[in-house]
Amino acid sequence: MTEDEAVSEQERLKRKWSTVEALVGAEKRLQMVAEDLVAHFEARVQAMDGKAMVVCMSRRICVDLYNQIIALRPAWHSDDDNEGSVKIVMTGAASDPESWQPHMGSKARRDLLAKLAKDPKDPLKLVIVRDMWLTGFDSPSMHTMYVDKPMQGHGLMQAIARVNRVLRDKPAGLIVDYIGIAQNLKSALCQYSKSDQEQAGIDEAEAVAELLERLDVVRAKFHGLDYSKGMNGTPHQRLVTLAEALNWILAKQDEAAQRETDKEAKKVAHRRYQDAVLGLSKAFALCSASDAAREVRDAVGFFQTVRAALFKAADTSGRSAADRDLAIRQIVNGAVASTEIVDILSAAGLSSPDISILSDQFLAEVGQMEKKNLALEALKKLLNDEIRSRSRSNVIETRKFSERLEEAIARYHTNAISTVEVLHELIALAKDLRDARQRGEEDDLTKDEIAFYDALADNKSAIDILGNDQLKLIAHELLKGLKANANIDWAHRDSARACLRVLVKRILRKYGYPPDLEGAAVRGVLAQAEAILSDAIR
Repeated sequence: MTEDEAVSEQERLKRKWSTVEALVGAEKRLQMVAEDLVAHFEARVQAMDGKAMVVCMSRRICVDLYNQIIALRPAWHSDDDNEGSVKIVMTGAASDPESWQPHMGSKARRDLLAKLAKDPKDPLKLVIVRDMWLTGFDSPSMHTMYVDKPMQGHGLMQAIARVNRVLRDKPAGLIVDYIGIAQNLKSALCQYSKSDQEQAGIDEAEAVAELLERLDVVRAKFHGLDYSKGMNGTPHQRLVTLAEALNWILAKQDEAAQRETDKEAKKVAHRRYQDAVLGLSKAFALCSASDAAREVRDAVGFFQTVRAALFKAADTSGRSAADRDLAIRQIVNGAVASTEIVDILSAAGLSSPDISILSDQFLAEVGQMEKKNLALEALKKLLNDEIRSRSRSNVIETRKFSERLEEAIARYHTNAISTVEVLHELIALAKDLRDARQRGEEDDLTKDEIAFYDALADNKSAIDILGNDQLKLIAHELLKGLKANANIDWAHRDSARACLRVLVKRILRKYGYPPDLEGAAVRGVLAQAEAILSDAIR
Protein backbone atom coordinates (compact mmCIF):
# COMPACT_ATOMS: atom_id res chain seq x y z
CA MET A 1 0.00 0.00 0.00
CA THR A 2 2.90 2.39 0.78
CA GLU A 3 5.71 0.89 -1.30
CA ASP A 4 5.62 3.71 -3.88
CA GLU A 5 5.95 6.43 -1.24
CA ALA A 6 9.18 7.93 0.00
CA VAL A 7 10.62 6.27 3.09
CA SER A 8 9.68 9.19 5.34
CA GLU A 9 6.10 9.13 3.99
CA GLN A 10 5.89 5.40 4.65
CA GLU A 11 6.95 5.92 8.22
CA ARG A 12 4.38 8.71 8.63
CA LEU A 13 1.59 6.50 7.33
CA LYS A 14 2.68 3.59 9.54
CA ARG A 15 2.61 5.82 12.61
CA LYS A 16 -0.79 7.21 11.57
CA TRP A 17 -2.41 3.81 11.09
CA SER A 18 -0.74 2.39 14.17
CA THR A 19 -2.35 5.20 16.16
CA VAL A 20 -5.74 4.60 14.52
CA GLU A 21 -5.43 0.84 15.12
CA ALA A 22 -4.65 1.45 18.78
CA LEU A 23 -7.69 3.71 19.17
CA VAL A 24 -10.02 1.38 17.24
CA GLY A 25 -8.76 -1.62 19.18
CA ALA A 26 -8.95 -0.04 22.62
CA GLU A 27 -10.37 -2.50 25.14
CA LYS A 28 -13.20 -0.26 26.34
CA ARG A 29 -14.25 0.57 22.77
CA LEU A 30 -14.21 -3.08 21.69
CA GLN A 31 -16.30 -3.96 24.73
CA MET A 32 -18.92 -1.40 23.66
CA VAL A 33 -18.79 -2.60 20.05
CA ALA A 34 -19.22 -6.23 21.17
CA GLU A 35 -22.23 -5.38 23.36
CA ASP A 36 -23.92 -3.45 20.57
CA LEU A 37 -23.05 -6.06 17.94
CA VAL A 38 -24.39 -9.00 19.97
CA ALA A 39 -27.64 -7.21 20.82
CA HIS A 40 -28.11 -6.06 17.22
CA PHE A 41 -27.35 -9.45 15.68
CA GLU A 42 -29.70 -11.31 18.05
CA ALA A 43 -32.50 -8.90 17.16
CA ARG A 44 -31.60 -9.26 13.49
CA VAL A 45 -31.83 -13.06 13.40
CA GLN A 46 -35.12 -12.95 15.29
CA ALA A 47 -36.56 -11.05 12.34
CA MET A 48 -34.71 -13.02 9.67
CA ASP A 49 -32.61 -16.12 10.16
CA GLY A 50 -29.19 -15.76 8.61
CA LYS A 51 -25.51 -15.05 9.12
CA ALA A 52 -23.20 -12.07 9.51
CA MET A 53 -19.62 -10.97 8.86
CA VAL A 54 -17.55 -8.63 11.03
CA VAL A 55 -14.71 -6.76 9.29
CA CYS A 56 -11.94 -5.61 11.64
CA MET A 57 -8.92 -3.40 11.07
CA SER A 58 -6.23 -5.84 12.22
CA ARG A 59 -5.74 -9.43 13.26
CA ARG A 60 -5.12 -8.27 16.82
CA ILE A 61 -8.51 -6.55 16.87
CA CYS A 62 -10.16 -9.66 15.38
CA VAL A 63 -8.90 -11.76 18.30
CA ASP A 64 -9.73 -9.16 20.96
CA LEU A 65 -13.24 -8.60 19.59
CA TYR A 66 -13.78 -12.37 19.49
CA ASN A 67 -12.82 -12.57 23.17
CA GLN A 68 -15.22 -9.75 24.04
CA ILE A 69 -18.06 -11.48 22.16
CA ILE A 70 -17.61 -14.88 23.80
CA ALA A 71 -17.34 -13.19 27.18
CA LEU A 72 -20.91 -12.02 26.55
CA ARG A 73 -22.06 -15.26 24.90
CA PRO A 74 -19.86 -18.17 26.10
CA ALA A 75 -22.10 -20.72 24.37
CA TRP A 76 -21.08 -19.29 20.99
CA HIS A 77 -17.48 -20.54 21.47
CA SER A 78 -16.10 -23.95 20.59
CA ASP A 79 -12.55 -25.25 20.19
CA ASP A 80 -13.87 -27.60 17.49
CA ASP A 81 -13.89 -26.01 14.02
CA ASN A 82 -17.06 -27.97 13.19
CA GLU A 83 -18.96 -26.42 16.10
CA GLY A 84 -19.57 -22.99 17.59
CA SER A 85 -21.47 -19.92 16.41
CA VAL A 86 -18.55 -17.50 15.91
CA LYS A 87 -15.16 -17.99 14.23
CA ILE A 88 -12.21 -15.89 13.08
CA VAL A 89 -10.95 -16.44 9.54
CA MET A 90 -7.35 -15.25 9.15
CA THR A 91 -3.88 -16.40 8.20
CA GLY A 92 -0.84 -16.33 10.46
CA ALA A 93 2.56 -17.71 11.33
CA ALA A 94 4.16 -19.62 14.18
CA SER A 95 5.78 -16.36 15.33
CA ASP A 96 2.36 -14.77 16.02
CA PRO A 97 1.21 -14.47 19.66
CA GLU A 98 0.09 -17.69 21.32
CA SER A 99 -3.44 -16.31 21.88
CA TRP A 100 -3.85 -15.98 18.10
CA GLN A 101 -2.84 -19.55 17.26
CA PRO A 102 -6.26 -21.22 17.87
CA HIS A 103 -7.75 -18.95 15.20
CA MET A 104 -5.18 -19.71 12.51
CA GLY A 105 -4.86 -22.82 10.43
CA SER A 106 -4.30 -24.34 7.04
CA LYS A 107 -6.19 -23.79 3.82
CA ALA A 108 -8.19 -26.92 4.67
CA ARG A 109 -9.46 -25.20 7.84
CA ARG A 110 -10.44 -22.09 5.91
CA ASP A 111 -12.21 -24.22 3.31
CA LEU A 112 -14.12 -26.01 6.08
CA LEU A 113 -15.21 -22.72 7.65
CA ALA A 114 -16.27 -21.41 4.23
CA LYS A 115 -18.42 -24.50 3.73
CA LEU A 116 -20.05 -24.07 7.15
CA ALA A 117 -20.60 -20.34 6.59
CA LYS A 118 -22.36 -21.05 3.30
CA ASP A 119 -24.66 -23.68 4.85
CA PRO A 120 -27.84 -21.88 6.10
CA LYS A 121 -28.51 -24.71 8.56
CA ASP A 122 -25.08 -24.82 10.16
CA PRO A 123 -24.79 -23.20 13.63
CA LEU A 124 -21.85 -21.03 12.50
CA LYS A 125 -23.58 -17.63 12.33
CA LEU A 126 -20.87 -15.00 12.78
CA VAL A 127 -17.44 -14.79 11.09
CA ILE A 128 -14.77 -12.22 11.96
CA VAL A 129 -12.28 -11.26 9.22
CA ARG A 130 -9.68 -8.69 8.35
CA ASP A 131 -9.08 -9.25 4.63
CA MET A 132 -10.25 -12.83 4.01
CA TRP A 133 -13.56 -13.39 2.19
CA LEU A 134 -14.03 -9.70 1.32
CA THR A 135 -13.95 -10.61 -2.39
CA GLY A 136 -15.14 -13.70 -4.23
CA PHE A 137 -16.96 -15.22 -1.25
CA ASP A 138 -20.66 -15.94 -1.72
CA SER A 139 -22.97 -16.99 1.11
CA PRO A 140 -26.59 -16.03 0.26
CA SER A 141 -27.71 -16.59 3.87
CA MET A 142 -25.25 -13.91 5.06
CA HIS A 143 -27.40 -10.81 5.44
CA THR A 144 -25.46 -8.45 7.74
CA MET A 145 -21.96 -6.94 7.70
CA TYR A 146 -20.50 -5.09 10.68
CA VAL A 147 -17.74 -2.79 9.39
CA ASP A 148 -15.06 -1.64 11.83
CA LYS A 149 -12.29 -1.04 9.33
CA PRO A 150 -11.56 1.99 7.11
CA MET A 151 -12.36 1.04 3.51
CA GLN A 152 -12.97 2.97 0.33
CA GLY A 153 -13.47 2.75 -3.42
CA HIS A 154 -13.79 -0.54 -5.26
CA GLY A 155 -12.63 -2.54 -2.23
CA LEU A 156 -15.49 -1.16 -0.17
CA MET A 157 -18.05 -1.97 -2.86
CA GLN A 158 -16.65 -5.50 -3.23
CA ALA A 159 -16.84 -6.03 0.53
CA ILE A 160 -20.45 -4.93 1.07
CA ALA A 161 -21.54 -7.07 -1.88
CA ARG A 162 -20.83 -10.14 0.33
CA VAL A 163 -24.17 -9.65 2.10
CA ASN A 164 -26.30 -8.67 -0.87
CA ARG A 165 -26.91 -12.08 -2.44
CA VAL A 166 -30.56 -13.04 -3.06
CA LEU A 167 -32.16 -15.73 -0.87
CA ARG A 168 -35.88 -16.47 -0.29
CA ASP A 169 -37.48 -13.59 1.65
CA LYS A 170 -34.19 -11.73 2.18
CA PRO A 171 -34.89 -8.14 1.07
CA ALA A 172 -31.28 -6.89 0.96
CA GLY A 173 -28.01 -6.89 2.84
CA LEU A 174 -27.57 -4.66 5.90
CA ILE A 175 -24.35 -2.74 6.62
CA VAL A 176 -23.70 -1.63 10.21
CA ASP A 177 -21.01 1.05 10.20
CA TYR A 178 -18.91 1.33 13.38
CA ILE A 179 -16.07 3.41 11.96
CA GLY A 180 -17.59 5.94 9.53
CA ILE A 181 -17.50 4.61 5.99
CA ALA A 182 -20.73 6.33 4.89
CA GLN A 183 -18.99 9.16 3.03
CA ASN A 184 -16.54 6.74 1.42
CA LEU A 185 -19.51 4.65 0.28
CA LYS A 186 -21.13 7.68 -1.34
CA SER A 187 -17.87 8.49 -3.12
CA ALA A 188 -17.49 4.91 -4.31
CA LEU A 189 -21.07 4.89 -5.61
CA CYS A 190 -20.26 7.80 -7.94
CA GLN A 191 -18.55 5.26 -10.19
CA TYR A 192 -21.82 3.34 -10.64
CA SER A 193 -25.07 3.99 -12.51
CA LYS A 194 -27.84 6.13 -11.08
CA SER A 195 -30.09 3.10 -10.49
CA ASP A 196 -27.29 1.35 -8.57
CA GLN A 197 -26.79 4.48 -6.47
CA GLU A 198 -30.50 4.60 -5.64
CA GLN A 199 -30.58 0.94 -4.57
CA ALA A 200 -27.50 1.10 -2.35
CA GLY A 201 -27.07 2.85 0.96
CA ILE A 202 -30.73 3.11 2.03
CA ASP A 203 -30.87 5.02 5.30
CA GLU A 204 -32.45 3.32 8.33
CA ALA A 205 -35.05 6.12 8.52
CA GLU A 206 -36.29 5.19 5.05
CA ALA A 207 -36.53 1.53 6.08
CA VAL A 208 -38.50 2.50 9.20
CA ALA A 209 -40.90 4.61 7.11
CA GLU A 210 -41.42 1.65 4.78
CA LEU A 211 -42.02 -0.62 7.79
CA LEU A 212 -44.69 1.67 9.27
CA GLU A 213 -46.41 2.07 5.90
CA ARG A 214 -46.62 -1.69 5.37
CA LEU A 215 -47.72 -2.17 8.98
CA ASP A 216 -50.68 0.15 8.36
CA VAL A 217 -51.67 -1.93 5.33
CA VAL A 218 -51.74 -5.16 7.36
CA ARG A 219 -53.51 -3.56 10.33
CA ALA A 220 -56.24 -2.33 7.98
CA LYS A 221 -57.02 -5.93 7.05
CA PHE A 222 -58.14 -6.51 10.65
CA HIS A 223 -60.34 -3.41 10.83
CA GLY A 224 -63.34 -4.35 12.96
CA LEU A 225 -61.58 -7.18 14.84
CA ASP A 226 -59.93 -6.65 18.22
CA TYR A 227 -56.76 -8.73 18.07
CA SER A 228 -54.94 -7.06 21.01
CA LYS A 229 -55.17 -10.19 23.19
CA GLY A 230 -53.21 -12.00 20.51
CA MET A 231 -50.20 -9.99 21.64
CA ASN A 232 -50.72 -9.31 25.34
CA GLY A 233 -53.31 -11.83 26.56
CA THR A 234 -52.85 -15.10 28.42
CA PRO A 235 -51.65 -18.10 26.37
CA HIS A 236 -55.25 -19.33 26.08
CA GLN A 237 -56.47 -15.87 25.00
CA ARG A 238 -53.71 -15.68 22.42
CA LEU A 239 -54.76 -19.00 20.89
CA VAL A 240 -58.40 -17.98 20.84
CA THR A 241 -57.49 -14.68 19.19
CA LEU A 242 -55.30 -16.47 16.66
CA ALA A 243 -58.27 -18.69 15.70
CA GLU A 244 -60.50 -15.61 15.37
CA ALA A 245 -57.88 -13.83 13.24
CA LEU A 246 -57.50 -16.83 10.93
CA ASN A 247 -61.25 -17.10 10.47
CA TRP A 248 -61.46 -13.33 9.86
CA ILE A 249 -58.76 -13.29 7.17
CA LEU A 250 -60.11 -16.41 5.45
CA ALA A 251 -63.60 -14.90 5.33
CA LYS A 252 -62.34 -11.57 3.97
CA GLN A 253 -60.24 -13.26 1.31
CA ASP A 254 -63.11 -15.51 0.28
CA GLU A 255 -65.37 -12.47 -0.07
CA ALA A 256 -62.74 -10.72 -2.19
CA ALA A 257 -62.24 -13.80 -4.36
CA GLN A 258 -65.97 -14.17 -4.94
CA ARG A 259 -66.07 -10.67 -6.42
CA GLU A 260 -63.48 -11.66 -9.02
CA THR A 261 -64.35 -13.44 -12.25
CA ASP A 262 -60.83 -14.22 -13.51
CA LYS A 263 -59.23 -17.41 -12.16
CA GLU A 264 -55.84 -15.77 -11.62
CA ALA A 265 -57.43 -12.79 -9.88
CA LYS A 266 -59.16 -15.20 -7.49
CA LYS A 267 -55.81 -16.75 -6.60
CA VAL A 268 -54.37 -13.29 -5.92
CA ALA A 269 -57.34 -12.46 -3.69
CA HIS A 270 -56.73 -15.61 -1.65
CA ARG A 271 -53.13 -14.50 -1.05
CA ARG A 272 -53.49 -10.78 -0.33
CA TYR A 273 -52.91 -11.06 3.39
CA GLN A 274 -49.97 -13.46 3.01
CA ASP A 275 -48.32 -11.18 0.44
CA ALA A 276 -48.90 -8.08 2.58
CA VAL A 277 -47.27 -9.72 5.61
CA LEU A 278 -44.37 -10.92 3.46
CA GLY A 279 -43.71 -7.30 2.48
CA LEU A 280 -44.03 -6.26 6.13
CA SER A 281 -41.56 -8.96 7.20
CA LYS A 282 -39.00 -7.80 4.64
CA ALA A 283 -39.31 -4.19 5.80
CA PHE A 284 -39.04 -5.29 9.44
CA ALA A 285 -35.91 -7.33 8.68
CA LEU A 286 -34.15 -4.25 7.30
CA CYS A 287 -34.54 -2.24 10.52
CA SER A 288 -35.31 -4.89 13.15
CA ALA A 289 -32.77 -3.51 15.63
CA SER A 290 -34.15 0.06 15.50
CA ASP A 291 -36.23 1.57 18.32
CA ALA A 292 -39.22 1.93 15.98
CA ALA A 293 -39.07 -1.74 15.00
CA ARG A 294 -38.82 -2.85 18.63
CA GLU A 295 -41.99 -0.92 19.44
CA VAL A 296 -44.04 -2.81 16.84
CA ARG A 297 -42.28 -6.17 17.15
CA ASP A 298 -45.17 -7.88 18.95
CA ALA A 299 -47.68 -6.76 16.31
CA VAL A 300 -45.42 -7.91 13.48
CA GLY A 301 -44.91 -11.24 15.27
CA PHE A 302 -48.66 -11.77 15.61
CA PHE A 303 -49.26 -11.00 11.92
CA GLN A 304 -46.42 -13.37 10.95
CA THR A 305 -47.93 -16.11 13.12
CA VAL A 306 -51.29 -15.74 11.36
CA ARG A 307 -49.52 -15.93 8.00
CA ALA A 308 -47.52 -19.01 9.05
CA ALA A 309 -50.72 -20.69 10.29
CA LEU A 310 -52.40 -19.99 6.95
CA PHE A 311 -49.51 -21.63 5.12
CA LYS A 312 -49.60 -24.55 7.52
CA ALA A 313 -53.32 -25.01 6.91
CA ALA A 314 -52.87 -24.91 3.15
CA ASP A 315 -51.79 -27.81 1.00
CA THR A 316 -47.98 -27.72 1.25
CA SER A 317 -47.23 -30.57 -1.15
CA GLY A 318 -45.89 -28.20 -3.79
CA ARG A 319 -43.82 -26.07 -1.45
CA SER A 320 -40.06 -26.40 -1.19
CA ALA A 321 -38.34 -27.66 1.94
CA ALA A 322 -36.88 -24.17 2.42
CA ASP A 323 -40.35 -22.61 2.39
CA ARG A 324 -41.62 -25.15 4.92
CA ASP A 325 -38.59 -24.53 7.14
CA LEU A 326 -39.25 -20.80 6.98
CA ALA A 327 -42.90 -21.27 8.02
CA ILE A 328 -41.85 -23.53 10.89
CA ARG A 329 -39.21 -21.03 12.03
CA GLN A 330 -41.77 -18.23 12.04
CA ILE A 331 -44.02 -20.28 14.30
CA VAL A 332 -41.16 -21.24 16.62
CA ASN A 333 -39.84 -17.66 16.85
CA GLY A 334 -43.32 -16.42 17.73
CA ALA A 335 -44.12 -19.19 20.20
CA VAL A 336 -45.34 -18.18 23.66
CA ALA A 337 -43.37 -19.68 26.55
CA SER A 338 -45.72 -20.61 29.37
CA THR A 339 -46.14 -23.00 32.26
CA GLU A 340 -49.90 -22.86 31.80
CA ILE A 341 -51.56 -25.93 30.25
CA VAL A 342 -53.47 -24.84 27.15
CA ASP A 343 -56.22 -26.81 25.43
CA ILE A 344 -55.55 -25.94 21.80
CA LEU A 345 -58.64 -27.74 20.55
CA SER A 346 -60.99 -25.81 22.78
CA ALA A 347 -59.31 -22.56 21.71
CA ALA A 348 -60.23 -23.41 18.14
CA GLY A 349 -63.79 -24.34 19.14
CA LEU A 350 -63.33 -28.13 19.40
CA SER A 351 -63.70 -30.17 22.56
CA SER A 352 -63.35 -33.73 21.29
CA PRO A 353 -60.14 -35.47 22.37
CA ASP A 354 -60.24 -37.57 19.18
CA ILE A 355 -59.10 -35.36 16.32
CA SER A 356 -59.04 -38.14 13.75
CA ILE A 357 -61.08 -37.33 10.66
CA LEU A 358 -62.47 -40.86 11.00
CA SER A 359 -64.26 -39.94 14.24
CA ASP A 360 -67.99 -39.17 13.96
CA GLN A 361 -67.76 -37.00 17.06
CA PHE A 362 -64.96 -34.90 15.60
CA LEU A 363 -66.72 -34.49 12.26
CA ALA A 364 -69.91 -33.43 14.06
CA GLU A 365 -67.98 -30.81 16.03
CA VAL A 366 -66.32 -29.48 12.88
CA GLY A 367 -69.73 -29.08 11.27
CA GLN A 368 -70.99 -27.09 14.27
CA MET A 369 -67.97 -24.77 14.63
CA GLU A 370 -68.87 -21.09 14.65
CA LYS A 371 -65.71 -20.18 12.70
CA LYS A 372 -66.83 -21.83 9.46
CA ASN A 373 -63.92 -20.58 7.34
CA LEU A 374 -61.39 -21.84 9.85
CA ALA A 375 -63.26 -25.16 10.09
CA LEU A 376 -63.15 -25.46 6.29
CA GLU A 377 -59.39 -24.83 6.12
CA ALA A 378 -58.69 -27.23 8.99
CA LEU A 379 -60.78 -30.02 7.47
CA LYS A 380 -59.27 -29.44 4.01
CA LYS A 381 -55.78 -29.76 5.50
CA LEU A 382 -56.72 -32.93 7.40
CA LEU A 383 -58.24 -34.49 4.29
CA ASN A 384 -55.22 -33.59 2.17
CA ASP A 385 -52.90 -35.19 4.72
CA GLU A 386 -55.06 -38.30 5.03
CA ILE A 387 -55.37 -38.75 1.27
CA ARG A 388 -51.63 -38.19 0.78
CA SER A 389 -50.81 -40.74 3.49
CA ARG A 390 -52.67 -43.34 1.41
CA SER A 391 -51.03 -42.40 -1.90
CA ARG A 392 -48.57 -45.30 -1.85
CA SER A 393 -50.98 -47.86 -0.48
CA ASN A 394 -53.72 -47.22 -3.06
CA VAL A 395 -53.00 -45.08 -6.14
CA ILE A 396 -56.47 -45.37 -7.70
CA GLU A 397 -58.34 -44.61 -4.49
CA THR A 398 -56.04 -41.64 -3.81
CA ARG A 399 -56.72 -40.22 -7.27
CA LYS A 400 -60.50 -40.51 -6.84
CA PHE A 401 -60.56 -38.88 -3.41
CA SER A 402 -58.18 -36.13 -4.54
CA GLU A 403 -60.44 -35.37 -7.50
CA ARG A 404 -63.48 -35.19 -5.22
CA LEU A 405 -61.70 -32.82 -2.84
CA GLU A 406 -60.43 -30.58 -5.65
CA GLU A 407 -63.84 -30.50 -7.31
CA ALA A 408 -65.58 -29.47 -4.06
CA ILE A 409 -63.06 -26.71 -3.36
CA ALA A 410 -63.24 -25.51 -6.98
CA ARG A 411 -67.04 -25.25 -6.78
CA TYR A 412 -66.72 -23.33 -3.55
CA HIS A 413 -64.20 -20.89 -5.07
CA THR A 414 -66.49 -20.27 -8.05
CA ASN A 415 -69.38 -19.47 -5.68
CA ALA A 416 -71.36 -22.53 -6.79
CA ILE A 417 -71.74 -23.63 -3.15
CA SER A 418 -71.55 -21.83 0.20
CA THR A 419 -69.06 -22.33 3.02
CA VAL A 420 -71.59 -24.45 4.93
CA GLU A 421 -72.35 -26.59 1.87
CA VAL A 422 -68.71 -27.28 1.02
CA LEU A 423 -68.08 -28.11 4.69
CA HIS A 424 -70.84 -30.74 4.55
CA GLU A 425 -69.35 -32.17 1.34
CA LEU A 426 -65.92 -32.48 2.95
CA ILE A 427 -67.43 -34.17 6.00
CA ALA A 428 -69.12 -36.68 3.69
CA LEU A 429 -65.77 -37.21 1.93
CA ALA A 430 -64.10 -37.84 5.30
CA LYS A 431 -66.69 -40.50 6.14
CA ASP A 432 -66.13 -42.18 2.77
CA LEU A 433 -62.40 -42.23 3.51
CA ARG A 434 -63.14 -43.99 6.78
CA ASP A 435 -65.36 -46.54 5.03
CA ALA A 436 -62.66 -47.13 2.41
CA ARG A 437 -60.17 -47.98 5.15
CA GLN A 438 -62.55 -50.64 6.51
CA ARG A 439 -63.18 -52.32 3.13
CA GLY A 440 -60.40 -54.86 3.53
CA GLU A 441 -61.89 -56.29 6.69
CA GLU A 442 -65.31 -56.74 5.07
CA ASP A 443 -63.98 -58.28 1.81
CA ASP A 444 -61.29 -60.41 3.50
CA LEU A 445 -58.58 -58.70 1.45
CA THR A 446 -55.26 -57.20 2.50
CA LYS A 447 -54.52 -53.51 1.99
CA ASP A 448 -52.39 -54.23 -1.09
CA GLU A 449 -54.97 -56.64 -2.55
CA ILE A 450 -57.63 -53.93 -2.19
CA ALA A 451 -55.35 -51.56 -4.11
CA PHE A 452 -55.00 -53.99 -7.02
CA TYR A 453 -58.72 -54.72 -6.92
CA ASP A 454 -59.43 -50.98 -7.31
CA ALA A 455 -57.06 -50.80 -10.29
CA LEU A 456 -58.89 -53.70 -11.96
CA ALA A 457 -62.39 -52.41 -11.09
CA ASP A 458 -61.72 -48.82 -12.13
CA ASN A 459 -63.80 -49.59 -15.20
CA LYS A 460 -67.24 -50.72 -13.98
CA SER A 461 -67.82 -52.94 -17.01
CA ALA A 462 -65.01 -55.20 -15.74
CA ILE A 463 -67.08 -55.90 -12.63
CA ASP A 464 -70.14 -56.64 -14.77
CA ILE A 465 -68.22 -59.09 -16.94
CA LEU A 466 -66.05 -60.89 -14.37
CA GLY A 467 -67.79 -60.23 -11.05
CA ASN A 468 -66.28 -59.28 -7.69
CA ASP A 469 -65.03 -62.73 -6.75
CA GLN A 470 -63.03 -63.15 -9.95
CA LEU A 471 -61.50 -59.66 -9.59
CA LYS A 472 -60.50 -60.48 -6.00
CA LEU A 473 -58.82 -63.67 -7.25
CA ILE A 474 -56.90 -61.70 -9.90
CA ALA A 475 -55.87 -59.10 -7.28
CA HIS A 476 -54.55 -61.89 -5.04
CA GLU A 477 -52.62 -63.42 -7.96
CA LEU A 478 -51.14 -60.01 -8.91
CA LEU A 479 -49.87 -59.40 -5.39
CA LYS A 480 -48.42 -62.90 -5.26
CA GLY A 481 -46.59 -62.30 -8.56
CA LEU A 482 -45.39 -58.91 -7.38
CA LYS A 483 -43.86 -60.38 -4.22
CA ALA A 484 -42.11 -62.99 -6.31
CA ASN A 485 -40.49 -60.20 -8.34
CA ALA A 486 -39.72 -57.88 -5.43
CA ASN A 487 -36.01 -57.99 -6.29
CA ILE A 488 -36.50 -56.05 -9.54
CA ASP A 489 -33.61 -53.60 -10.05
CA TRP A 490 -35.25 -50.16 -9.89
CA ALA A 491 -31.95 -48.52 -10.81
CA HIS A 492 -33.00 -49.47 -14.36
CA ARG A 493 -36.59 -48.23 -14.22
CA ASP A 494 -37.54 -48.77 -17.89
CA SER A 495 -36.55 -52.43 -17.92
CA ALA A 496 -38.18 -52.95 -14.51
CA ARG A 497 -41.43 -51.51 -15.80
CA ALA A 498 -41.28 -53.75 -18.88
CA CYS A 499 -40.86 -56.84 -16.67
CA LEU A 500 -43.88 -55.86 -14.59
CA ARG A 501 -45.96 -55.18 -17.70
CA VAL A 502 -45.30 -58.70 -19.00
CA LEU A 503 -46.20 -60.19 -15.62
CA VAL A 504 -49.47 -58.22 -15.34
CA LYS A 505 -50.62 -59.01 -18.87
CA ARG A 506 -49.96 -62.73 -18.37
CA ILE A 507 -52.08 -62.86 -15.19
CA LEU A 508 -54.94 -60.80 -16.70
CA ARG A 509 -55.13 -63.07 -19.74
CA LYS A 510 -54.95 -66.18 -17.54
CA TYR A 511 -58.19 -65.14 -15.80
CA GLY A 512 -59.95 -63.84 -18.91
CA TYR A 513 -59.85 -60.11 -18.19
CA PRO A 514 -61.62 -58.33 -21.11
CA PRO A 515 -59.00 -57.52 -23.80
CA ASP A 516 -60.61 -54.16 -24.65
CA LEU A 517 -60.20 -53.06 -21.01
CA GLU A 518 -56.74 -54.54 -20.59
CA GLY A 519 -54.77 -51.39 -21.51
CA ALA A 520 -56.28 -49.20 -18.81
CA ALA A 521 -56.10 -52.02 -16.26
CA VAL A 522 -52.42 -52.64 -17.00
CA ARG A 523 -51.61 -48.95 -16.53
CA GLY A 524 -53.48 -48.84 -13.22
CA VAL A 525 -51.94 -52.06 -11.92
CA LEU A 526 -48.44 -50.96 -12.98
CA ALA A 527 -48.82 -47.63 -11.21
CA GLN A 528 -49.93 -49.44 -8.06
CA ALA A 529 -47.16 -52.05 -8.33
CA GLU A 530 -44.50 -49.38 -8.75
CA ALA A 531 -45.84 -47.50 -5.72
CA ILE A 532 -45.72 -50.62 -3.55
CA LEU A 533 -42.25 -51.66 -4.73
CA SER A 534 -40.82 -48.15 -4.46
CA ASP A 535 -42.17 -47.87 -0.92
CA ALA A 536 -40.74 -51.28 0.00
CA ILE A 537 -37.17 -50.32 -0.97
CA ARG A 538 -37.20 -46.92 0.77
